[in-house]
Amino acid sequence: GMSLAEFVYPALQAYDFLHLHRRRGCRIQLGGADQMGNIMSGYELVTKMTGTDVFGITVPLITSTTGDKLGKTAGNAVWLNRDKTSPFELYQFFVRQQDDIVEKYLKLFTFLPLEEIAHIMEMHAKEPEKWGPQKRLAAEVTKLVHGTEGLESAKRCTRALYYSSVEALEAMSDQELQELFKQAPSAELVLEPGMSVLDLCRKANAIQDGPSGYQKITDGGVSVNGIRVTNPETVLILGQHILKNGVSLLRVGKKNYYIIKWLQL
Repeated sequence: GMSLAEFVYPALQAYDFLHLHRRRGCRIQLGGADQMGNIMSGYELVTKMTGTDVFGITVPLITSTTGDKLGKTAGNAVWLNRDKTSPFELYQFFVRQQDDIVEKYLKLFTFLPLEEIAHIMEMHAKEPEKWGPQKRLAAEVTKLVHGTEGLESAKRCTRALYYSSVEALEAMSDQELQELFKQAPSAELVLEPGMSVLDLCRKANAIQDGPSGYQKITDGGVSVNGIRVTNPETVLILGQHILKNGVSLLRVGKKNYYIIKWLQL
């Protein structure tokens, strides 16, 4: 069966084009390749009703590695708005692209000369482990969308998360921390004299009370700012466990992060 909305969609989109043309002087409609029929309907309606030359432009659909369409409807859209897709997320989306699609994306999403793209792919064939095309694609697109500051932000987040860079963590703003660890709980604590890693974990509700939480640390399951701690009684040290920006990044297990903001340092 076909719903009424789906059946009349081409007519509604065609009228939308006519309305925008009359009210706003719109003469071009842009859409994905799957919108060709709807755009043609609008072209025919506007030209017949007004006698004005209007135009339609379609662009290749961007699909996932499984061939599924990317977009709002599919629930996997990549946004230009930083509030919806951070520079780090945008950067990582393009870094993770497969070899068989990255050359096409370099041609679609960057202004690099075709000769340079060809050279990048030649170098990639010799050194595929360096992921050169993916990194260049991610850098070019992130810089285009978010500027140089956005690209630097994405690189800082990458170094902090995947390379445990203390320097990158110290340079991160509160906004970057929230973007990088969206699901991570945060806590504001006051540093007390002699406060230990065990105390920190318990105050942040990161481990269970009792022997199991203690053993979690001794087994090597806890790290602070990328440094593994195996002695629960280790006293917190400024500059090591607490960074210059007054933040500690606590990790319990492989994926459980906690952002600690220290007050009254």
